[in-house]
Parts: sequence; structure tokens; C-alpha cells
Amino acid sequence: MRISQKIEQSNKEGKIWWSFEYFPPRTAQGLQNLLDRIKRMTALGPEFVDITWNAGGRTSDLTSHMVKTCQGSVGIETCMHLTCTNMPKEKVDIALREAKKSGCRNVLALRGDPPQGKDEWEAVEGGFVHGIDLVKHIHNEYGDYFDIAVAGFPQFQLLPPAERDLEMKYLKEKIDAGVNFIFTQMFYDVDVFIDWVNAVRAAGITIPIVPGIAPIQTWNGFLKATSLANTKIPQFFLDALEPYKNDDEKVREIGTKLVADMCRKILAAGLGIQGLHFYTMNLEKGTKMLLEELNLMARVETIKPLPWRQSLTPNRRQENIRPIFWANRTESYLSRTEDWDEFPNGRFGDSRSPAYGELDGYGVWLKQTKEEALKLWGEPKTFAEVALLFSRFCLGELKVLPWSNQAASSETSAIALQLAKMNELGFLTINSQPAVNGIRSDDLQFGWGPSNGYVYQKAYLEFFVGPRLLELLLAHIERDSNMTYYVINKQGDLRTNTHSDGPNAVTWGVFPGKEIVQPTVVEALSFMAWKDEAYELGVKWANVYEAETPSRKLMMEIFESSYLVNVVHNDFKDPQAIFEPFFKAGAEYAAQHTNGSAAPQALPN
Repeated sequence: MRISQKIEQSNKEGKIWWSFEYFPPRTAQGLQNLLDRIKRMTALGPEFVDITWNAGGRTSDLTSHMVKTCQGSVGIETCMHLTCTNMPKEKVDIALREAKKSGCRNVLALRGDPPQGKDEWEAVEGGFVHGIDLVKHIHNEYGDYFDIAVAGFPQFQLLPPAERDLEMKYLKEKIDAGVNFIFTQMFYDVDVFIDWVNAVRAAGITIPIVPGIAPIQTWNGFLKATSLANTKIPQFFLDALEPYKNDDEKVREIGTKLVADMCRKILAAGLGIQGLHFYTMNLEKGTKMLLEELNLMARVETIKPLPWRQSLTPNRRQENIRPIFWANRTESYLSRTEDWDEFPNGRFGDSRSPAYGELDGYGVWLKQTKEEALKLWGEPKTFAEVALLFSRFCLGELKVLPWSNQAASSETSAIALQLAKMNELGFLTINSQPAVNGIRSDDLQFGWGPSNGYVYQKAYLEFFVGPRLLELLLAHIERDSNMTYYVINKQGDLRTNTHSDGPNAVTWGVFPGKEIVQPTVVEALSFMAWKDEAYELGVKWANVYEAETPSRKLMMEIFESSYLVNVVHNDFKDPQAIFEPFFKAGAEYAAQHTNGSAAPQALPN
């Protein structure tokens, strides 16, 4: 959806909306951390995000990558900045082509600042001279496909009358060339902003104006930002903040209240403005504090239309079903299925066999640096120490494991104790979901989809286990006709007790006026494709440790000899039934190999 449509819809509904801006970081680790932060901050309820473009297009590839990730993986509407600075026409066209391919329908067209190391702005050969040239070019090439925004500068209201009127003339010319809305530069003097908006309207400009709001993070950062932009600071801001300039926490606290008051005045000024665009500076806390101060809370129903976040790229918009195996590694799944001609919609595997791409696309790697990994996971010397790490993750005491790029989900808490016990018994769990029997779709822990519906889940467990413990487990599973499993080793030898070639839906929802939605499945071909990734993540963990060390040898032994297993209990009305075979098999193994001790000290082989 184009941003102008979102603004129009919000105005009709009389609701206040907000959005966030981010900039491409300088390092690969910084990029990964920022993408994680963007995903977290979607829970704050922004209508869209926008991604900046550095002077001279130095981060153009990163900007395009972030737009693609936000549209595809995060599943949030995105606006891409595009500047004239050091940008030949060919580079602009590549950026626009990639944006359209990603499903992005919004562009902020800017002239841009001078390139790094230069004081004066100058056009490159074959490039664009003014922002209006870029606006016209986008329309010539793409018609009305893109919503086009331009920048507005409330500070121009303080210029001498002749300069002020000339700047307003330039803005009007850009609008008349086909601009859909205006983002303003940051400001702190609300009276200057209101005067400027009234002047814009008096000039005959009627398109939406979106005020740019900059949270105050620190005293030095505040002074630097306002100095660079030559932003007028009201004296009462300085009087309130300067006495605490050496106390960042106090500056943020006071600054939050000052900026929140400014936002309230804008929304109450009768300007027809009901949206706020926050310049996050890639930081989370300041923006979150400001939203809380304004009592602007996310609407739960807009956050989780499915158990996983839908992609907004054109070829995936109708996709509404995925295998459960990549539940905690969404980017990998998107990368490995990027070249599919069609995506499952309602059924998985009926018309085609999933042709998963190679691992090279997204790559198998740990988010953590070696130092971070060692701090998180230490240097385990025994299997029991490894099992304890898995248990702590399930209990919420450990933030990440290689198979999960985020902390255990809220629904995991319903079975956390059972999972912890499983790990202590030798089943190293990497994915799970509890059984759910007809819980309302607006439930905060398990709910998803439209309101007034009901959601269901079959209990699911995925884990690594040694061969002897596995055989004890399977003997118990075979006695329960409601349980199905897939077992695979590192070499790809598959074993199962299911007699169906089709997928097994493990999550579904029933909603008014809709067919039953089945967004998550267990399916053999997908499990075989996931297997390589699951084992390789274990090897990456082992490689954190130096060669020939006890920790390296232990981890390699675990992932060389263990089987990868998934188990589904098809009776979703009995939430505890799936665990019984594990506890029985674990107790038997403990009695046979550890003289009754619950946690084996050596690898359960």
C-alpha cells in the first residue's frame, strides 16, 4: 500500500499514526543488529518505516538491501530515500528497479547533501541537478506506481521574506510535478512549524504534511544535530536540559516530556495532521519512551495476521503457508525460496515439489562474534553442560542459541518446564510449539489472524538426539497412534512412521467468513532441505572454539553422531501427551547408563 493511502485511511478512521526512520549502518554486524531492532520495533506499531540514502549514494546497496529485507522479511511497508548527489541516471534506475521488485511503492526524492569531503553541491555527468528533476524522472519511468515524497523545511519560515517566498515557490513547483506528501526536517519550535504549515497551505499546497520528530537522546547529540541542521531551539528547552547535560538518562527523561508536549500541540492545532514520523537514529529506547509518554500503543490486531509475519514483496503477498522448520530463521527461508515461481497459498506441495535454493544465498553463520558467543555459551566440556544451555534457553535464561536468532517466544513459556526437562534427559530441542485447542484469535500469547476467530495447534518438537536414546524414544512413540515423526541423520537418510505423502498442518485458524487457514506445516521434502542448515549451525557453534580443544571436540561429536528428529502429536486436545514418551525413554536411558542420574555426563549415543 502506498503511504498516501495509509494516511488517507487513518484520517477517515480518525486515528493517530506514526512511522520510523532508520539509516544504513557502517558494518555488517551493525546491519544485522539494526535489522533485529527494526523487527522488534515493529511491535511498537509503526505504519511504515523509511530508509535513508547517504550523501553521494555511498550506501545505496545497503539501502536497497534494507528496503528488500523490511518489505520481505519484516513485512512492513517501506519508503526508500533517493538523492541526486553523485548519482548518475543509471544508478537511480537500478535503485528504483530493485525497489519495485521488492514491492516498495514509496520514494522520498531529495537533492541531497554535498558528497563527503566537498562543501559545494554539484551534479554528476548524466545525473540530476534538482530534486524536481528526480521527481519528474520517476514519473516518466514508472507513472503513478510510486508515491513520491519530498522534504519540507519549517526553518525556512525564519528566512528573510524574499528568500522565504522563493523557497516556497520551489516547493510548490516540486509538488505540482507530482508529489504525494511531504516529510519535514526535524524541528523543536512548534510555533515555527505551525506558521510554516499555514504558509504552505496559503501557497495552495494541499498534500499531506508529515512532521519529522527527533527524540532527544543525549545533550551532546541534541546540540550536534540541531547545529548541523541549523535548527532553532526554544530557550525553555535549553533551560530544562542544560542543568543535566552530564546525565544522559535525565536528559532523555526531560527531553521525552518536552518533545511529547510538542507532538500534542501539533496534533491539537487543527492542521489536519494525525501522523508523526520519528527520526530514531537507529536507537530504540528514546522512540519507545516518547510513544509511551504520548500513550500511543500498537494495535494488536495489525501486528500478527498470521503466526509468522507476511512478506510484502509482490510475488509473496499471497503466500500464507510455510514449513515450521524455519520458524526461527525467517531470512534463511526467504533466501532459499527466493527463486520460486509460485508460493503456497492454502495448500503446500499439491502442485509442485519445493525446490529449495542452496545455502549460499543467505548463508549459514552465527550472528554473534566469537567473543559474544563465548560470553553467551561459555566453553562446555561435558554433554550435561551443553544440555544445560538448551534448558536455560527454554526457560528464558539465555537469549539466543544458533538455531534461534531471538529469545524463546512467549508461547514457549507454556511448555518451558517440560522442554527444560527434555534437554536434561538428552533431547536437545531447537524448535517447538505447544498444543492449542480453540483459543480466541485475539489471545495475547497464542492468538493471530482476524478478530472473533479461534486458533489451533498440534504439539510439535524438534531436537537432536543420540542413536541409543533415539531407539528408546521411538519404541514408546510407536505405541501411540497419534504421534508421527521424521528422523534424519547428517548424511540424509530419512526414516518416518507417517503413511501420508502430503503435509501435516500443525497450525490452523477458523475465522468468520473465511476458509480454514493452515499457515504452518510439517512436510518431508522441506525437512530434508532444512537438515543441512540445522547441522551446519551446530558445526558453526563448534568452530567458535579452537581446534583440538575439549569444547570443539565435544560439539563436533554431538553434531556428527546425533539424529535430527521432529515429532507431532496429532491429538491437540491433550497438551501433555507429546512429552510422555520422552520422559519414559529418558528415565530408561538414565537407569541404564548413568546409575539413575537424570542428566548424562557423557554424550547419549
